Amino acid sequence: MLFVYDLIEELCMEKGITITTLCRECKIARSTMTDYKKGRIKTLSADALCKIADYFGVSVDYICGVNNKISQEEIAKKVLFGDDYFVNDEIWNDIKEYAQNLKSRSIARLL
Repeated sequence: MLFVYDLIEELCMEKGITITTLCRECKIARSTMTDYKKGRIKTLSADALCKIADYFGVSVDYICGVNNKISQEEIAKKVLFGDDYFVNDEIWNDIKEYAQNLKSRSIARLL
């Protein structure tokens, strides 16, 4: 789930560290995170999730997207535009429509 990786990456950015630093400090193999990001493994182990959650002072549920205070759309807006940019509904709907068009064109090229 790239959402989980993206959230971990965002937490790292907020803390001013890299994924590599996180892995070193949590004693998680860096290759595990790379394999997860690339889709070579589908999930992180419970042990790894617990270590990451403890490191950032959040719950495993938060890392996994359960009961997040911030919606996935809000996270996407933050990743795309940063904290200091307000995205109203009209702009966000245009962005989603554009993304859907790109997806459709990509699929059409594959056929």
